[in-house]
Amino acid sequence: MTSPLKLLLAPVEWVVRKLGTTQEVTRDPDVQARVDSECRALAFYQSRNSPESIQVRREITRLGLDIAVCDVQIDPEHRRALQAATGRVEVPCLRIVNAGGEDDWLFGVAAIRDYLRRRFAP
Repeated sequence: MTSPLKLLLAPVEWVVRKLGTTQEVTRDPDVQARVDSECRALAFYQSRNSPESIQVRREITRLGLDIAVCDVQIDPEHRRALQAATGRVEVPCLRIVNAGGEDDWLFGVAAIRDYLRRRFAP
């Protein structure tokens, strides 16, 4: 069930999402293609109205990353997948498919932002 506060803030969040963050990182086309390729190993599990998820989405936009977004609030399949893989439904969460093909899961705004900046910031 969605809290009344989240319902009240939903229009504000929509305006901020539409007018707010812009891409701050520009890369050469070859470098961007490599970054896009690396992003295919990532999936961002979020809830569209979660302030924490919004912070991570802004960082993804700032860094110019093309990461798959899985909304656990809208799509029950994403919710079930997150629950099955981690034993909990907590957002924001970043799934990282490592070189061995296994999934690593990263929770929390600070941890996800730090990881993205270390890996993709110029």
